[in-house]
Parts: sequence; structure tokens; C-alpha cells
Amino acid sequence: MKDIVITGMGVVAPPGIGIADFWHRVREGRSFVSPITRFDSSLYPSRIAGQVNGLESYKNGFSARLLKKLDLFSHMALVTSDLALKDAKIDLRNFNLHRTGIFMGNTLGGWLFAETELRDLYLEGREGVSPYMASAWFPAAPQGQISIFYGIKGYSKTVVADRAGSLMAIAYGARTLERGKLDLVLAGGTEAPVTPYALLCCNTYDFLSRKNNDPETAYAPFDKNRDGLVIAEGAGILTLERLNDAQRRNAPLYARICSFYTNCDGYDRVAFEPDGTCLAVAIEETLKEAGFDKDSIDYICADGAATASGDISETRAIKRVFGKRAKEIPASAPKSMFGNMLGAQGSVDVITTVLSMMYGTICPTINYKNPDPECDLDYVPNKAQNKDIKRALVISRGRGGINAVMALERLGDGQKAKKDTEEGSYVS
Repeated sequence: MKDIVITGMGVVAPPGIGIADFWHRVREGRSFVSPITRFDSSLYPSRIAGQVNGLESYKNGFSARLLKKLDLFSHMALVTSDLALKDAKIDLRNFNLHRTGIFMGNTLGGWLFAETELRDLYLEGREGVSPYMASAWFPAAPQGQISIFYGIKGYSKTVVADRAGSLMAIAYGARTLERGKLDLVLAGGTEAPVTPYALLCCNTYDFLSRKNNDPETAYAPFDKNRDGLVIAEGAGILTLERLNDAQRRNAPLYARICSFYTNCDGYDRVAFEPDGTCLAVAIEETLKEAGFDKDSIDYICADGAATASGDISETRAIKRVFGKRAKEIPASAPKSMFGNMLGAQGSVDVITTVLSMMYGTICPTINYKNPDPECDLDYVPNKAQNKDIKRALVISRGRGGINAVMALERLGDGQKAKKDTEEGSYVS
């Protein structure tokens, strides 16, 4: 897979919209988690989240008539697609749209739209339900809306695999490019879980933090006093191309996707296998396919579940693979600053890792104050670290023991991409 490169990135997240705004804020190491106030969340065990602001200011052809048909998760997918295409300097009129594909991950689908229309169904009967209900809520809706908006007609897929979904979607898109079935791929994920029913579903699984009175310190991966993750809404999309094609059009070259591996623990419907054995296998196989020596890994973007099952098994897996060197490799969870975007998180982790490579700065794991004796790696606690990063791993894990690992390598003209990123935020 070493021929596949990232040429554009788009992000919508609690810290900001567009990679410039996003990066400017996440490297500061502060929290973007806040109480949920869009609806009455007072009876929920967990009622805090990372929430996106300012999305309505991004117009760029997204008419009110179009947005009326969409759930928020599709709206964010359209915005991130536009941001990624602009970042990659791609004019789709110069591409064969029959050889352009879309690969998206999410977990919950479009529940804000669905909840509203189901309420109207029971209050008003079938006449009260929007005709767009059927096409707005289902998990493949963002893929479909991107396809329609841009006229993209190539082989495409939507992946639903809990928090591992978007990393799998990126890998699926990269594999399809590698096999020559497409020439351009938009890949990533989107999630909008800050709704009454979606929040209820997440609370039912009992993996959310209940530190409602102190939301900024609630998401604390690897800390002894952690009590679960914090959900967040957002989206991240990459443009992927073959290296030769990207060089031919003088595209920004952010990073190379070198390999990917996924497997399952086969242990429990929610918890991870305690020793991290299967995650360790996934890491080993990823390194093997990439041809990376274990000593060459400079950084690991950790899953950071903020549960005992997740944090301890992830730490054990990293130790199992890297041995004595495990404590020398920074392994942070930047999502602790803004929440876990569930099915979109893997794509945002890739974007954060690529930006870390470009700027030589590792974003921290915040709220790491009371070390868990079982979690004793360098989690980059509370403050960013300066480090030259050439090769990195991204880990995403889903409930029930889904493990996904991707290997990335910085490309030589990272400084060119860095300059482009510094020119500003999104263009509305």
C-alpha cells in the first residue's frame, strides 16, 4: 500500500472547522468538552460532549433547500469533503468521476433527523413525516449525499464498525486505489451523536464519563481515576491518490499510507481482551506489511478508551510488541481534548497524526494526573511535545474487541503542505 498518499484533509470538530483552525487549537492542549444544552439532558447519567460550533457559516453551495433534506452527520460530511478537495487543490472536472470513490465510516447514523420524524409520526400520523426521512437517517446517507452533490459515480462503500469504522473506511479506499479500481478516493467518517436517543444508546453501554460537573477534565485516558470516554460530534475526510498521479499534478503530499490490519478479540460483547493479545497481533501485522522496523516508530496515536479494559489492554499490547522500547515511544490520545467521535474518530486521528508529523509536535493526552500503575507508557501528559516524526501508528478500537491499526509515513515535502495549512482556515 506504500504507493497511496494523502493529498488533502478536511475536518469539522469541536476545536474548529478546517485543518488550520483545528490544529491551532488542539496543539494548545486544552479541553473543548462542555455540557449538552441543545435539549434537556438532565436525566442522563452522562450529559457532556464535544460539540461543533459555526457549521452554518460554511455555505459554499450548500443551499437551505439541500440542508433541509439532511441530518447533521451528512451536513458535516459534505463540508469536510469540500474542505478536503480544496486542500488537495482538486477540481473534479479534471477527474473521471466513474473512477472516483467515496468510503465513509460511522456508528449511529442520522438520529437527529430520525428522532424528529418519529416524534411527528406518533403526534401527527404518516402525513407529518418528512419525505426525506428514509434517505436522511441511514448510515450510508453521507456517502450518497457526497456522491449526488459532486456527481461521483465510482465504486464506494460505507463501513459500520463502531469506533473503528472510519479507519477501516480509509484502508478500504486505499486498498481499492492500490488495486487500480479507482484513481481518486474521498475517505473518512462522520458522526452526530449529540441527540436525545443517540445519547441514550451510548449511556446504555455504560462506557461514558459521568463527571458532568467538571466536563473539561472528564475524558481522562490512562488516568487511574478515569471513568469512561466523552462522546463528540464531528467529521474527517481525506483525499487519497496514487503517488505518481499526485506528483503529476503537483498535489500537496502529506503522508503515505503504508499498511493496515484489523482483527477481533473474540472475547466479550463490550470489553476488550485483557492482555491485548489480538491488538498486539494487529500491530505486528501492520508493521510487517509496511516493512517498518519496530525501532523506526516515532509516535503512536492511541485509542484511549478511558476505561480499565481499554487502556490496560492497549498498554499491554504496545508493550508486547515493542518490549523495553515501549516506554520510549510517545503514545498520546489527543481526542481527550474534544471527545471521541465514535465512527468518525479514526479519520480525525489520522489527520491529527499527519499534522503532528508536519509540525513536529505531538498533541497531548490531557487530564492525565493520577497515573494508573498498569498504564505506564509515555502518554504525552497534559502538554504538547516537540518531536520529529517520520513514522507513526494509528490505533482504533470498537466495542466487542474490534482492533484496527494503520501505519503512516511522512513524505519529503511536508514543509510545502505545512505552508499551505498555515495560509488560513476554511474558505466560505
